[in-house]
Amino acid sequence: MIKKIDYDSYARATADQVLSKFDTAITGLTDNQIAGLRARYGTNKLTYQKKTPLIVEAVRAYLTPFTLVLIALAVISFFTDYLNAAPQDRNLLGVLIILVLVFISGTMSLIQTVRSDQAAYQLESMVNSTVAVKRAGQILELSPDEVVCGNLIELSAGAMISADLRLLSSKDLSVSQAALTGESYPVEKRADVEITEAASETSYQNLVFMGSDVVSGTAEAIVISTGDRTVFGGVVKDLGAQPTPTNFETGVQQTSMLLIRFMALMAPTVIIINGFTKGDWLQALMFGLSVAVGLTPEMLPMIVTTNLVRGANRMSKKGTIIKHLNAIQNFGAIDVLCTDKTGTLTEDQIVLSSHLNCEGEVDDGVLRLAYLNSAHQTGLKNMLDLAIIDATKQHLSENQFSQLEATEKVDEIPFDFQRRRMSVAVRHQDGNVQLITKGAVDEILQVTDSVMFGKQVAPLTNENRAKLLTQVAHLNQQGLRVIAVAIKTFVDAPTPFTVVDETQMTLIGYLAFLDPPKASAREALQELKNYQVEVKVLTGDNELVTRAMCQKVGLEHSELITGEQLNSLDETQMAVAVERNQVFVQLNPQQKKQIMALLKENGHTVGFMGDGINDAPAMKTADVGISVDTAVDVAKDSADVILLHKDLAILATGLLVGRETFGNIMKYIKATTSSNFGNMLSVLCASIFLPFLPMLPVQLLLLNLIYDFACLSIPWDRMDSEYLQAPKKWTTNSIGKFMIWFGPTSSIFDISTYLLMYFVVCPGLLGGSYHTLTPQQQVLFVAIFHAGWFVESLWTQTLVLHALRTPKVPFIQSTASKAMLLASVLEIGVGSLLPITAFGHDIGLVSLPGSYWPWLMLTVIAYLVVVTFAKKWYLKKFTELL
Repeated sequence: MIKKIDYDSYARATADQVLSKFDTAITGLTDNQIAGLRARYGTNKLTYQKKTPLIVEAVRAYLTPFTLVLIALAVISFFTDYLNAAPQDRNLLGVLIILVLVFISGTMSLIQTVRSDQAAYQLESMVNSTVAVKRAGQILELSPDEVVCGNLIELSAGAMISADLRLLSSKDLSVSQAALTGESYPVEKRADVEITEAASETSYQNLVFMGSDVVSGTAEAIVISTGDRTVFGGVVKDLGAQPTPTNFETGVQQTSMLLIRFMALMAPTVIIINGFTKGDWLQALMFGLSVAVGLTPEMLPMIVTTNLVRGANRMSKKGTIIKHLNAIQNFGAIDVLCTDKTGTLTEDQIVLSSHLNCEGEVDDGVLRLAYLNSAHQTGLKNMLDLAIIDATKQHLSENQFSQLEATEKVDEIPFDFQRRRMSVAVRHQDGNVQLITKGAVDEILQVTDSVMFGKQVAPLTNENRAKLLTQVAHLNQQGLRVIAVAIKTFVDAPTPFTVVDETQMTLIGYLAFLDPPKASAREALQELKNYQVEVKVLTGDNELVTRAMCQKVGLEHSELITGEQLNSLDETQMAVAVERNQVFVQLNPQQKKQIMALLKENGHTVGFMGDGINDAPAMKTADVGISVDTAVDVAKDSADVILLHKDLAILATGLLVGRETFGNIMKYIKATTSSNFGNMLSVLCASIFLPFLPMLPVQLLLLNLIYDFACLSIPWDRMDSEYLQAPKKWTTNSIGKFMIWFGPTSSIFDISTYLLMYFVVCPGLLGGSYHTLTPQQQVLFVAIFHAGWFVESLWTQTLVLHALRTPKVPFIQSTASKAMLLASVLEIGVGSLLPITAFGHDIGLVSLPGSYWPWLMLTVIAYLVVVTFAKKWYLKKFTELL
């Protein structure tokens, strides 16, 4: 039993007391301590992450509702055909066929489940998240699984918290605990706080917990609980950690219920009719259960899993990693894709284009101050910081750079998405302490009251503000992103520095950054448009920069709205605005999340592509969260899909694989259920009018088995290019319509085969109608009838799969893959030869006369022609086939 952690004692203990408990030095644990602490306090893995035991997977594979029906049928057959039969009539063939059907269905499902788990594990292992651990005085990037109690952890903006921690030191730390508390707004956490009574563990200000993420600030903390012993581990255990079912999973469940309802109606009806008309209730029961099995696509779990695994593997080869297999269908169903512009529309290779003073002149003083801010900040270094550092190293001489390196850092005020700025306090060689702040222009102007022109400081008047903003707008119109730099000098430096100190500052200049548009962006956007996916740009950048970039990639005429304008709308107006506008600028993380929710409420399947901390809420809200392997941990953790390269062209390729995967699954479900439903209608009609069963239970099961084997090739089939042009959603009612429309169509030709066999072929071969024959001749009459319908049913069921896989004319305008063609030929060949084999004779089939085959060809051709016209009528009525 897992011992409960006393969080109150950890919260109230001093930092030294907590360090002492785990014998942790201020430089971190040594390698020799790790194994002992892991053995004592456990690993950092949650129970729900463990693999399901193979025996449990086997039970699930072999004991499904459908296989239980088969097993019941086998038990009944064993009693009737073996135990209760006369010695000379004992036959276990029927039982063996049923058990083989169970074994094959269960084994194939088990194999695919194991392969699916392995594929998902391999794909997910390609996406790495790390933890910054202090060990022996060095900071190491380790896997969360390697973390043990007593480890010292360094936290900064964007970090996922992978264990329960006690803060030892912190600086403006803000943490999102939504996974634990449901609260969407971040909470402040502090190491130096006096502990009072707390309502819950998460209320302690000096404790942070697994499942949370750092929104802003920095901290050093010690691990006090790992794995199942964490608060998050308890939540997972209590609530089962079950994700919300996707549209795809819900569709599979609804389809299963639809088939069960049909089974519940058809099977009893067939049993009652055959019981009354034939007088053999036991045989009627067996036949009714066979009908129930015949209506069921037994291979559905395996076909679905095979499609998903194959789709995921194909995507991985194209640079798209699927973390959750069932997200593939939603991926193909996306009709609105929301994305930031950086890295998707641009090269994500930001360079510092110019460093200007407030008069618009190049000024190395601005560059030096910007460097001190970027180099000394300990939070998440973004592309802008790296560009500043790189430009400074290239631009300044070695002597100038060494002088900068001699500057001492005093403190920092980390970045957050409300202030949109960050500050670093440094002590220069003359002893003066200077607060250097950089950030978005509007936010910097809010905390400045003066501006430096040349070497003179002037008040920030309205006239000066207008002049400065005109300069910035000119840069923005060139597609340059501009941030401002301000300073404030202190004689008596406060300890520590806080946001309150970011006031009465002096603006000294600007930094202009260039992120050129991707060469492939315009083509990728057009390709997504061709696939009926609307791309919406959601960015924190300002209007001018965003417009300039959109013009370069072909979005110049797009409707644009700002975050401020969005806030001024009521809920109804906002729902309209998210539809009408394609570009959204100056957004905060909550606004991005709100846009996702509104688009979903409007009936869209929405994908959100992001890689930053501010993207995580929107990614979790979207139907499909898409990130990149270079994203921050919290973004990768929120994603369903990981791109190995941040490129819309790769995303477009992934969408097509998702649509093709979905199409092949629907192809099997719709064609098989409609064909089986037609067979059952035919059986129902035959049961009323024929003096014998139209097919023996064992024959019906064997027919189903041979057909299902051929269907194993479907995951390797192709979809028509026209099918891939539009997003696809699972609609269960379309399956019902498909069954009702095409099932009776096949019944027409089944019934025509009944009439042909009963009134033409069998009497012609035996010299009289059924009722005029001797009992021995009647047995042969029935065997010929069974063989005729068995072969006809196999031919039509196989070929109609080719007809229903495409709206086009099969074999002429659209041809299946080689794998599917080969499987179909083998299926028809085996089925046609079966009546002449000893095995066929054992199950009650006999050789068919030569006169049968021309009639079969005529029936098959007529059937395919009728189905082709039926498809056209169906498309006119319902617009879509699969």
